[in-house]
Amino acid sequence: MNFGRGPSVVLNVGGTRYSFSREVLKDFPLRRVSRLHGCLSEQDVLEVCDDYDRERNEYFFDRHSEAFGFIMLYVRHGHLRFVPHMCELSFYNEMIYWGLEGSHLDYCCQRRLDDRMSETCTYYAAEPNGGPEGKGRRPPGAEGRKWLERMRRTFEEPTSSVAAQVLATVSILFVIVSMVVLCASTLPEWRAPENRSVEEQSRYTAESVREPSGIIEAICIGWFTAECIVRFIVSKNKCEFVRRPLNIIDLLAITPYYISVLMTVFTGENSQLQRAGVTLRVLRMMRIFWVIKLARHFIGLQTLGLTLKRCYREMVMLLVFICVAMAIFSALSQLLENGLDLGTKNKDYASIPAACWWVIISMTTVGYGDMCPITVPGRILGGICVVSGIVLLALPITFIYHSFVQCYHELKFRSARYSRSLSAEFLN
Repeated sequence: MNFGRGPSVVLNVGGTRYSFSREVLKDFPLRRVSRLHGCLSEQDVLEVCDDYDRERNEYFFDRHSEAFGFIMLYVRHGHLRFVPHMCELSFYNEMIYWGLEGSHLDYCCQRRLDDRMSETCTYYAAEPNGGPEGKGRRPPGAEGRKWLERMRRTFEEPTSSVAAQVLATVSILFVIVSMVVLCASTLPEWRAPENRSVEEQSRYTAESVREPSGIIEAICIGWFTAECIVRFIVSKNKCEFVRRPLNIIDLLAITPYYISVLMTVFTGENSQLQRAGVTLRVLRMMRIFWVIKLARHFIGLQTLGLTLKRCYREMVMLLVFICVAMAIFSALSQLLENGLDLGTKNKDYASIPAACWWVIISMTTVGYGDMCPITVPGRILGGICVVSGIVLLALPITFIYHSFVQCYHELKFRSARYSRSLSAEFLN
């Protein structure tokens, strides 16, 4: 510290005094306090604190003393929690003043802060122009970048503006219409007979494009294709855009249509493609991936995807539990029901792979009843299998549930943040 005298300094926060040595201030965890170490003049000191007493080398901060006491507990012990009976947003303001962030809070307090900020549609961010002095100063090309950013938010964030909400509504309508057409195409009156030849199936597919359902399908595909192309053009990182799961799903939903059209055009009556009709039906059925496009507009589906992404270890652990139990119970059930040859053979358990089906439906408590043990030892084993399935499935689900709640609060807070900007747009 280059200003003041004495081996120690005193911080007076709201009437509560804290004494520190000069060397401690150099690497102090609170950024505002550590800035005192580099002050060269009294003017520099007054930019950091509210007042200064040269004789006692005491620095005054007109802040909440109890909140600073809890912040000091974080400095000493590494745990930061809210002050009881204090507004979460007020404590968060104190944290920002001293140089802390929301990530420094314990997990339970982070959830409380996210809930409160989501309810009040409040968020804290730096000024984009660097304060009042930055207004009016725009670097070359700023208008173009601003337009691209606005376009990107319009297509990526459905609640960021009125135009984004209109675009999201239109996209949802196209998804619903395409799903209705897909479901209606499987009705007996609409479906092509299964005994059509390859040539007839090809002609039927080509004619279906000119039918009303084919026209609606082509319009929907055209909309999805145009939307995907525009989003690719305005994206910041093209490689990252291609790697995103939702964009991959968009490609899986759009590509089969063009493949089926090309196959119909180029194969024709080619006898070498005996299963062309089956391939086309499979490609057309891949339109079901359009349903996942709704994840762009609904927090619930986004929460599900984010939870699966973050909890893949727990999901793998759950599958390992099920596979281990399946191997044990299927082998034992096959032995008790069919392998001991006690005069009562159950043909449903003729092999271990056949018994695996019974184990999986018993552990998940579905119990279709299509196969069941008939011997007393087999029934006892079945009861143990059901109980163990409940226990094994419940263990990792607890972790998945907590991650689901956390992901939901994160996405809800982000949606509330953009809703706030949408409200400002309406006011303007």
